[in-house]
Amino acid sequence: MFDWTDEQKMLRDAVRQFIEKELVPIHEELEHGDTPPYDLLRKLFATFGMDAMARDGFKKRIEAEKAAAEAKARGEEPPAKKEREGGMDPSFTMIPIIELCRYSPGIVTAMGVSMGLTAAAISSRGTIAQKERWVPELLTMEKVGAWAITEPNSGSDAFGSMKSTARRDGDEYVLNGSKTFITNGPYADTIVFICKLDEGNPPAERKILSFVLDRGMPGLEQSKPLRKMGMHSSPTGELFLSDVRVGRDRLIGETEDVPSGGREGAKDTFSMERSGVAAMALGIISQCLELSVEYAKNRVQFGQPIGEFQLIQEKLAKMEVHRLNVQNLVFRYIEMGQAGVGLTLAEASAMKLYSARAAMEVALEAVQLFGGNGYMSEFKVEQLCRDAKVLQIYAGTDEIQITHIAKDLLRR
Repeated sequence: MFDWTDEQKMLRDAVRQFIEKELVPIHEELEHGDTPPYDLLRKLFATFGMDAMARDGFKKRIEAEKAAAEAKARGEEPPAKKEREGGMDPSFTMIPIIELCRYSPGIVTAMGVSMGLTAAAISSRGTIAQKERWVPELLTMEKVGAWAITEPNSGSDAFGSMKSTARRDGDEYVLNGSKTFITNGPYADTIVFICKLDEGNPPAERKILSFVLDRGMPGLEQSKPLRKMGMHSSPTGELFLSDVRVGRDRLIGETEDVPSGGREGAKDTFSMERSGVAAMALGIISQCLELSVEYAKNRVQFGQPIGEFQLIQEKLAKMEVHRLNVQNLVFRYIEMGQAGVGLTLAEASAMKLYSARAAMEVALEAVQLFGGNGYMSEFKVEQLCRDAKVLQIYAGTDEIQITHIAKDLLRR
């Protein structure tokens, strides 16, 4: 794959028209945090039938899982996984991400955590009953989801420094702890809460479990949105749990013996999140480049357009190289998805590492090219530069990506 197909270009153009009509008029309200992005996302889903496709795709997957479970109960061989998997072409997910990120990357973060990470955490390890209970409304954005792993003192050492706990109490669990930097935290209806099972053993030896919580449960407090450097259209908050009681039906998988525990489920979720960062980066890079080319043609200094100066040309050339490289990573991801092949954690980490760094470099160069104007919020490159930085931090810092890539290489 070296270019978008005609069908994909049609979708891209339609999404651009939607953005011009629905997002641009309220862009300032979104970027100042005055308007949560969820109604806009629901309108996007309804406009392009993404909600209906999500419901149909989920229904087919659940029916296939039930058929496989019934076959297994009869002692028969279930259908091959590839035969019973269904879903959309990855490009039809990636294209809206790219186009939205040209204007408001925060909206994509809010959407991705809700319908991506939260839904995936339940879909990958949950029972059929749990999937039917929570996943459909997350996939359609009828409900807002949050995936809660980060804690005030954990950061990159998410598991080692985790202090949130689940304690058995009869047939129930009692959850305690706090989470921070939680995307959608202030408004989430459905929360995947990741914690350690406290059996009186040392914290390092405790199992990692994941529970599904609902807004309004006794003992669950969701903070107001936090103020942050960028991604203002993505509400971020804190969660506080004080003796929240839950039944086993809220334990993902309904067992403490999920293979490899909650660690593997979290890693699978990280792989998906890191892959999506490349599409986000491509949107930021493409917009910064287009704005910079236009500015270089029209900004006159020393009697000529600045685009005629070689140092400016070098900046533009580097931006284009990054755009091509990140676009090729996205194309590779799409082709792998079409072939039913998933990325390893190391591949997803490599994809994120390069794309995030490229987006930050391009955004900084765009600000520099715009000079004093680039530092002013009136010019869009200022916002994109602030938004780009977090791509090097969330879903694992650049440094964490490097360790995952290197460890994979050294194991070969």
